[in-house]
Amino acid sequence: MSRADEEAQMEATAAPLMEHLVELRRRLIWCVGGFLAGFVLSFAFATPIFNALVVPFQWAVDWHGMTADDVQFIYTAPQEFFFTQIKIGAFGGLVLAFPLIATQLYLFIAPGLYANERGAFLPFLLATPILFLIGAALVYFMIIPMAMWFFLSLEQTGGEGVASIQHLPRVSEYLSLIMTLIFAFGLVFQLPVALTLLSRAGLVTPEGLASKRKYAIVIAFVAAAILTPPDPMTQLGLALPTILLYELSIFMARRFQPPPSEYDGEDDEDDETEPDEAAKPAAT
Repeated sequence: MSRADEEAQMEATAAPLMEHLVELRRRLIWCVGGFLAGFVLSFAFATPIFNALVVPFQWAVDWHGMTADDVQFIYTAPQEFFFTQIKIGAFGGLVLAFPLIATQLYLFIAPGLYANERGAFLPFLLATPILFLIGAALVYFMIIPMAMWFFLSLEQTGGEGVASIQHLPRVSEYLSLIMTLIFAFGLVFQLPVALTLLSRAGLVTPEGLASKRKYAIVIAFVAAAILTPPDPMTQLGLALPTILLYELSIFMARRFQPPPSEYDGEDDEDDETEPDEAAKPAAT
């Protein structure tokens, strides 16, 4: 099917503004419903989820040769742990509802895309949650244990002339730390998807991305310093994968760079074969 035929088909199926708004409302209802269902399920299991998030901290405690009794959390306000459970519910609801939200977004914008654009967009839609999970797994199995090991190393045993410094994390602060890192790494791991889509849209080029590599390295370290705790291991844990993902983005942009439009050649041929009426010599 030619581009002109696709444009004609899209024009024939075009809907009025009110129908678009009704369709948008229906998609939003599905998204909100999916989030609420995920929220209720996650809130119901908030305590087991929090205990699962504590496992990386337990690994760090083991690295220090400490016992399981040293894994202690506190909350300093009566409502603190309750609001922590609400945050866990919202976090879990968003994660569980993301496939549904992404699907509803695709179904809403798909009718306005050409067939080749829909085929190009769908693989990246599937890759988004996979890359997010890879980033979250990196946080869970590597970054959090390393960060907590660093923080535990700051403890000191009290004695004569020496203050006793013990690490007693609050439940809300620990949850905020691990959620921030998961979202930070999850978003950073979307870099190949975002830059490849921008390349297919013609907004960036692989050559332009390669020429800006030195600026990307600086931005990666600045972002790592802002988004992660102030310890070098965690910052390197975010900066180095970001740089590697930028290199992967350049490769993906080159791999999926759109070829020159086949319709341009047809237009050029039409321009060559159709003579300019004004240039014809007048009949004598």
